[in-house]
Amino acid sequence: MPGFITFGRVLFAVIFIYTGATKLFGIAVTADLIAAKVTIPGVLAPYAAQLEAAAKMPMPQILAIAVGAFEVLAGLMIALNFLTRFFAALMIVFVGATIFYFHDFWNQAPPDNAKTLIDALKNLSIIGALFMIFGYGKGPKEPERAAYGDM
Repeated sequence: MPGFITFGRVLFAVIFIYTGATKLFGIAVTADLIAAKVTIPGVLAPYAAQLEAAAKMPMPQILAIAVGAFEVLAGLMIALNFLTRFFAALMIVFVGATIFYFHDFWNQAPPDNAKTLIDALKNLSIIGALFMIFGYGKGPKEPERAAYGDM
């Protein structure tokens, strides 16, 4: 794989590794944010209650740990170029859900929604990069490698 693509992939993955680690080191803050923004659907409520009982912690805290661990894992897998397409596809869904739940600029008045809108657009750009990683996969196929060697 060309060096620039590898370097870019590693730099891109840093955002997920860092934010995931931040969530894991600040579980209480992350859990509070999740509790304020995410509502468990009624269909899933019985299962959520079972999970809370089994883990002996509230659902927002469980989600905070799961989200932080997922971001670190996905970031590492993308950086290491292992199961790249799979984790890029999962991250596309994850970042899309983040836009919906946490950057809901459509529910805010126009002057106050500027920061949220910018955050949503940044996440949309991240989704675009994830689509490129998903489309590119592990790297070029055998016949294309010679073309990259000419640079």
